Amino acid sequence: MEINSFACSEEERGGLEGMFRNIRHSSNFLCNHDFSKDMGKCRVDAYALIILNNCLPWFTPVLWKEAKLRICADGGANRIYDDLPNLLSHEDLAKVREVYKPDVIKGDMDSIRPDVKEFYAGLGTNILDESHDQDTTDLHKCVAFIKDSTAYLHDRNLKILVVGALGGRLDHELANINVLYTFSSMQIILLNDENLAFLLEKNCHHEIIINPVTEGPHCGLIPVGGPSKSTTTTGLKWNLDNSIMQFGGLISTSNVCNSETVTVYSDADLLWTISIQKLNNLVSNIQET
Repeated sequence: MEINSFACSEEERGGLEGMFRNIRHSSNFLCNHDFSKDMGKCRVDAYALIILNNCLPWFTPVLWKEAKLRICADGGANRIYDDLPNLLSHEDLAKVREVYKPDVIKGDMDSIRPDVKEFYAGLGTNILDESHDQDTTDLHKCVAFIKDSTAYLHDRNLKILVVGALGGRLDHELANINVLYTFSSMQIILLNDENLAFLLEKNCHHEIIINPVTEGPHCGLIPVGGPSKSTTTTGLKWNLDNSIMQFGGLISTSNVCNSETVTVYSDADLLWTISIQKLNNLVSNIQET
């Protein structure tokens, strides 16, 4: 049985607990920044990066540098062209636009500006026009591209980080969450400045490693795809004990991580979400450690 590992350590953590598959999760990509030498030693799992047409998190340049593949979903290219230089205001504008060049731009091309498209085409970006497909979202198209890419075929543990996936229009946000269910076998993490979210597969024992310097404490477990007849957790302020969760009843929102390890078991797929430390809070936390 395959054991998925999102571990930050050099060894993959796996095993079976009873009849259930163990899956370990760690948002170690958040520790890969320039603020702390100690945190810089953290092993970061390989990932691809997708940029959506929404506000870029402040840590986008850091994620960009370590990504194995960088894809803009249609108008996400506008964000890289217009907004990324604002996150690197101490650097030369023209240089930033040349260095931060997406490998691929894919979508139905209804949002990308002509000047942006022409600029990146001139730099050699692979532009894939999928305007014939109006049944799937631009994020769906990009994830499907990664699934068929050489990078993913060589490393099935490749994560997919999606920035600009939360916040903005609610219908867009729900469509992004739907992609998690559509590609449930892949490790997809939705991100914005304040939150991250990913899917916890049903009938598995999930161990979520929390780095309090970069994330938390606020978190939630949401039965988006359907009711859960039994969910059990440890490591939360308000733990669930064989609890029923469903819309119209109990859902675990505004919960708090009480431990650096949270465990979850459920008979239904659940959406896990946790807050991300803001830049000023992150600097303060690092100075205190």
